[in-house]
Amino acid sequence: MRIVLLYGPQAVGKMTVGQELTKVTDLKLFHNHVTIDLLEPFFGFEPEMWRLSDLFREEIFHSFSRSDNYGMIFTFVWAFDQKDDWDFVEKLCSTFSSQGAEIYFVELEASLEERLKRNKTPNRLEQKPTKRNIKQSEQNLLSTMDRHRLNSDDGEIEQENYLRINNTELSPEEVARLIKSRFEL
Repeated sequence: MRIVLLYGPQAVGKMTVGQELTKVTDLKLFHNHVTIDLLEPFFGFEPEMWRLSDLFREEIFHSFSRSDNYGMIFTFVWAFDQKDDWDFVEKLCSTFSSQGAEIYFVELEASLEERLKRNKTPNRLEQKPTKRNIKQSEQNLLSTMDRHRLNSDDGEIEQENYLRINNTELSPEEVARLIKSRFEL
């Protein structure tokens, strides 16, 4: 089994790249808003929503890791200055590696100007209902960037299967081809 952890700041293109990667591989996409957008209408962005989201994800990861599927792409925002995020990644990796999965780390980065444009794209708004209030979504994007470090420092990710891509001027299809080629997916 192969697991692609596709991470980076909001609106960097994780889900869209993941969608393209599913077209050229047998990987299945689990973007982080699947659980968020399911639970937010019931609980808002309150601790109970995050607790349930974590539980759902954990159960999905456990079940998927024991399946006969080729693999999964999981997208998320990783706050590198938050121990909880490091712990989450470690637990996710442990779940899959304990079942023999190969894990690939793919970090996306793009300019703020490009991310603000992508924050309004039709695909993003269609797939992520909580992003449809563009003013609020943009404010969240900017405030999160001010509060947290959303891309790794050089050398911080030490995994052998690691790829960092600045996709400011690359199409999602180009990025998917780069990932597929680099990791022979």
